[in-house]
Amino acid sequence: MATEREFLLRRLHSLLGVIPVGLFLIQHLVVNHFATKSPEAFNTAAHFMENLPFRYVLEIFVIFLPIIFHAIYGLYIAFTARNNVSNYGFVRNWMFMLQRFTGIITLIFIVWHVWETRIAAAMGADVNYDMMASILSSPAMFWFYIVGVIATIFHFANGLWSFCVSWGITVTPRSQQIATYVTLGIFIALSVVGVRAILAFV
Repeated sequence: MATEREFLLRRLHSLLGVIPVGLFLIQHLVVNHFATKSPEAFNTAAHFMENLPFRYVLEIFVIFLPIIFHAIYGLYIAFTARNNVSNYGFVRNWMFMLQRFTGIITLIFIVWHVWETRIAAAMGADVNYDMMASILSSPAMFWFYIVGVIATIFHFANGLWSFCVSWGITVTPRSQQIATYVTLGIFIALSVVGVRAILAFV
């Protein structure tokens, strides 16, 4: 019974990492990428998202609660999983380890980013181009955001591979190999989008 419950929790954890959390990540990166066009374009896109109907309901039930569950159960997996990299140096074992490592970095980054933006907005600050430019004007924060964004994207892309396996989408070795190339492509494409957005603020 306990094994079946853990299996279901892991599948839910995997699902929430893709839908809705992964989709929100992509949407967030796209909005930030408007900064590459102009400060005004970013501000327009950001304010559009702020004015969505039922914004707080969406934030709580589509973003925050799924992220909280994914993070808490992800920490449980990270600290109870056995990494066999030293004994079995296969690519997937390394990916397994990196998934847990980047998950911890991603959690730290998200908490800090929410504090700097969403909590600040709740206290009256305007989340706009100038705010992000001010944050990223510090070299330490610039590199923190670079590492945080890339780690978050890797965690999503590699998690997408695991999702396909967990949900029986990629069963054969061939399909899993194809999924590896596809998710690598997703990682590279989204990393370009994310890093370009950061550079646009500096």
